[in-house]
Amino acid sequence: MLVLWVGVTLLLLVNTRKIRFMKDLSSQLAEAPAIAVIIAVKDEEAEIEEALQSVCGLQYPNFRIIVVNDRSTDGTAAILQRMAANDPRITVITIDELPGGWLGKNHALYKGYCASTEEWLLFTDADVKFAPHALQKAINYVQQKNLDHLTALAEITSPSPLFVAVMNVFALMLDIKLKPWTIADPQSSASMGVGAFNLVKRAAYEKAGTHVMISLRPDDDLKLGERIKRAGGRQDVLYGEKEISLAWYNNLSAFVNGLMKNMYSVYNYRPLLALGTALVTFLILALPVPLLLMAGAPYCCFALAIVACQLALMIGKKGIHAKWWHALMIPFAGLVMVYIIIKSTILTERQGGIYWRNSFYSLRELRKQG
Repeated sequence: MLVLWVGVTLLLLVNTRKIRFMKDLSSQLAEAPAIAVIIAVKDEEAEIEEALQSVCGLQYPNFRIIVVNDRSTDGTAAILQRMAANDPRITVITIDELPGGWLGKNHALYKGYCASTEEWLLFTDADVKFAPHALQKAINYVQQKNLDHLTALAEITSPSPLFVAVMNVFALMLDIKLKPWTIADPQSSASMGVGAFNLVKRAAYEKAGTHVMISLRPDDDLKLGERIKRAGGRQDVLYGEKEISLAWYNNLSAFVNGLMKNMYSVYNYRPLLALGTALVTFLILALPVPLLLMAGAPYCCFALAIVACQLALMIGKKGIHAKWWHALMIPFAGLVMVYIIIKSTILTERQGGIYWRNSFYSLRELRKQG
């Protein structure tokens, strides 16, 4: 286990250095292709105004904003109407009824695409905030690298120190699973997509089949990246610190409940794969340090060496802002992730499907897009 942790530490410390920060990129544009910023919104009155103001504040010279209001029942519609009246770049599309075979967000993003004609599409969420030059830097980067799809990892903010600690461990798990430093390699099968920032060329999005092909995927952002890569699109990823931010969850309980509804989809609704991942997570993250410490000397030395690796990761890994004590939370965070995976799997199998925004989707139809 110590050898494994040494290997993981070196793998992440070395390879995440290959991923660039968006904040370090130039905002000087050779050309400014037209961009449609597409935002799906449902009952977002607490967040949408501030987030949309940040989008309106983007200094990019050639973009418009398509906000798709998907059956909101709170004050969202009034906020959007007022903001659209004050900024001609904002187009609001209202959806009153969800057609069969769609999750609401996926359908809303697709309708936003249908209302656009721009060369580039930026799919983002209703609670994401942008720095003024973020879009210029992103377009400059895709032009330099000749990309079809760019993902940026938003800076996560939260008032809960416990959630932030668990989130940093979750980020490590994603790095190990997705290997984002290999995404730019056309020979690699690795792909990525993030709901906060999916900038994709229209032609590549259409070649990948649009959201029609992932209409029932709760993990639509990841699946969109996967389909674009499979279709031959050139991808890359950036760290969005200081340029793109997201107040994701206010506490650990909200994080657990939020992941519960879509975690099983990551494993394509295959119970053995999900439960196997839970077991591996338990054996690698949750078990080693407590077990070795309880075993006493000389095993405590191995436990301390593993903790040293984990400290090095939390302090030295690029792309996260972790405290040293977050390393001590790794066994607890491992148990949290195991709980989410197992409960999501059992709950979905027991129900025979998932409830998403008050609609039920059977496992039979969900697995068709696995």
